[in-house]
Amino acid sequence: MNAHPIMSCKQLSRHFGGLVAVKDVSLMLERGTIHSVIGTNGAGKSTLINLLSGELKPSSGQINLLGQDASNWSQARRARAGLGRSYQRNTIYPEFSVLENCRLSAQAHAQRAWAIWIHAQRDSHTLDTARRVARLVGLDSVLDRPAGFLSHGQKRQLEIAMCLAISPQILLLDEPLAGMGAEESERMLGLLIALKREHAILLVEHDMDAVFKISDLITVMVNGSVIASGPPEEVRNNPLVRTAYLGEHA
Repeated sequence: MNAHPIMSCKQLSRHFGGLVAVKDVSLMLERGTIHSVIGTNGAGKSTLINLLSGELKPSSGQINLLGQDASNWSQARRARAGLGRSYQRNTIYPEFSVLENCRLSAQAHAQRAWAIWIHAQRDSHTLDTARRVARLVGLDSVLDRPAGFLSHGQKRQLEIAMCLAISPQILLLDEPLAGMGAEESERMLGLLIALKREHAILLVEHDMDAVFKISDLITVMVNGSVIASGPPEEVRNNPLVRTAYLGEHA
């Protein structure tokens, strides 16, 4: 592990009135690793991602991004700094082609106000980026297909391509395997393993077989708090995890 994580949070909490959704969570994300966060529904996983991405402000605690205190940074500033995220629900533009979806993401990231004479749809920089990220996720053969006509798995791949179009160093992925069949899931797992070489990945996922297969580190949350964190085998054998999450008795 590196001495300096690319992103971290310390004692991060979020309250909604009297409800504590996330309580004193600390974790680190490092390039070249997949760090999965697991827990039953309502454990605080998606709230944690929303805090890290800047969609929600923390009630207390600190978020560090690329060596800087990013606790009060906006979502847009974190994205510009290299933070990409996907959502549980598809956030693609179904009427636009795969290429256009990727190009729009690249354009939003690489706004070039001085290039007023270049038509956005003919900008070679954003088009090259769009084609590159589509190829990375395996969608280069369907560039002209309307996104709404893609399979469910391809739509999830497109979402990741759109994340990659902003040149992120960190990926926050919220249930990318949700609703996938076995073949699509295997394809997505292969993509995540390939992406971790150049990125730090935080993965929230309910597919336990997938999580234990590809994760370098796993953090387990219950009622907003972390009850265990470590390598997969250490977490799998943790008595608290076996009782509280895996449904076994210690």
